[in-house]
Amino acid sequence: MTVRHRVAVLALDGVMALDLGIPSQVFGCASDSAGHRLYETRICTPDGGPIRASAGFAVTPDHGLDLLDWADTVIVPGIHRDRLDAATTVAAMAALRAAHTAGKRIMSICTGAYVLAAAGLLDDRPAATHWAYAEDFRGRFPQIALDADVLFIDDGDVLTSAGVAAGLDLCLHVIRRDHGSEVANRAARRCVVAPWRDGGQSQFIERPLPAPGDTSTAATRDWVLTRLGDPLDLDQLARHARMSVRTFTRRFREETGLSPGRWLTRQRVEHARHLLESTDLTIDQVADRAGFGTAVSLRQHLRATVGTAPLAYRRTFRTTT
Repeated sequence: MTVRHRVAVLALDGVMALDLGIPSQVFGCASDSAGHRLYETRICTPDGGPIRASAGFAVTPDHGLDLLDWADTVIVPGIHRDRLDAATTVAAMAALRAAHTAGKRIMSICTGAYVLAAAGLLDDRPAATHWAYAEDFRGRFPQIALDADVLFIDDGDVLTSAGVAAGLDLCLHVIRRDHGSEVANRAARRCVVAPWRDGGQSQFIERPLPAPGDTSTAATRDWVLTRLGDPLDLDQLARHARMSVRTFTRRFREETGLSPGRWLTRQRVEHARHLLESTDLTIDQVADRAGFGTAVSLRQHLRATVGTAPLAYRRTFRTTT
């Protein structure tokens, strides 16, 4: 029998409706190859009573803060800005600190990072929240290393995400971390969302319209994905896009939130992970097909991204999927 990972969603007054539903939906779609569900998600409030969601309806949970004792992972969804201070009650903060001390994984979606910050769980850590709240967040919590560009940050036992839909990215990342890419990709297909979104929040920040003559780099990105094993440099990418290197680099960062080099490395790492999970290729062959050239280079990039070596990654995720 599959032992399900237990997820508690702590809903506070003024909870953002979409944020509240994301964990149940995404984790509910994660299953093993036999179709057995891998997570069980439940919702609680500080006193077990109803709260008001930001959309104007009431949320009536089945549990109070004792649910955090049951959980393996605790998630705090975003809260409407006007309710942030009122939502951070003494009882909720104490329960979150106790859950963290007990070794539970703690996560937040969007402005839920404010709650983790108020509880002291993000002190001297990197964190993410919605880009629109970055200045306010930094003013309130200068001891936290806020990154307003990324979609989410995985700092081991505490994970935070950017606004709204970035909660989808974070939950899929956790499934991928727990059970590998095949399980995460299945869950993404069930949710009809992309299994992995490129770039960070900078691609969504409001900015002036492109100047006349500027074009998208999307076609070049698609072209690159079919040639990850080839040696590629910035000049080649710019030529394919029919732009100068300077224009291509600027447009690429505006559209993806990443430099071309960083984006290419990320795609190669994801391709290598897929090959490690789904093929019997040697590590040298995986490195070659993913465009890293040598096993040493693959090992360095994989360790920097997921914290493990290729063989260890393969042993873990080929056996769990």
